[in-house]
Amino acid sequence: RGSLKPGVKQRAETKIYGHKTVVSTLLAITGLLKMGIDIGIEKKSRTLTDVGRSVIFYSVIVLSCILPITAWADQTCKDSIVATTPDANFTINSDGTVTHKTTGLMWMRCSLGQTWDGKTCKDMAAIYTWGEGLRAGTNYEFAGYKDWRLPNKNELESIVEQRCYSPAINASVFPETPSAYFWSSSPYAGFSKGAWSVDFGYGSVNASDKDGTIHVRLVRDVE
Repeated sequence: RGSLKPGVKQRAETKIYGHKTVVSTLLAITGLLKMGIDIGIEKKSRTLTDVGRSVIFYSVIVLSCILPITAWADQTCKDSIVATTPDANFTINSDGTVTHKTTGLMWMRCSLGQTWDGKTCKDMAAIYTWGEGLRAGTNYEFAGYKDWRLPNKNELESIVEQRCYSPAINASVFPETPSAYFWSSSPYAGFSKGAWSVDFGYGSVNASDKDGTIHVRLVRDVE
């Protein structure tokens, strides 16, 4: 994996890793469908028509997500779009962390479940419910720090690379990132059982059911 270069395709994941991504994506999609039905119930939509509208709305989200994510594609970066997270915006540390100069935040280069081997991220990224993701950062120790936490929606969105997809991230800074959804710590105001997530397949921001299981990347504030 090199730095982001115009027109260059970079390997996003192996076929085996792709299967793991598809499984986690399908679980998230199941949560979205359930969330559509629950919204109808929570808003006291008693008729099948009202509940059906909720299901149809979230089915559209499903169709927009499942088609691109199930492919084991190389990362593609468009040279007609200016990089939003170029290498120059990051300070690469030797301990598996990176500091984002734009926000002043320190990120783990690997997703939770992966292992930093000094050069890249090994193993498969784990999946968590929203509550598990929030708790994952509590007293989690990595690179000598114990104040890791789940990023909020805006923080997580700040590392989306808008000129790339599959995954929509700077792959030289965050290697082996799944092209899949990641939790933020931000609840979704429109539904008590929902929370915001970011799709690092195509860079979209969506609401996901808190009981669904997707990926986690931790962050910390730098003093």
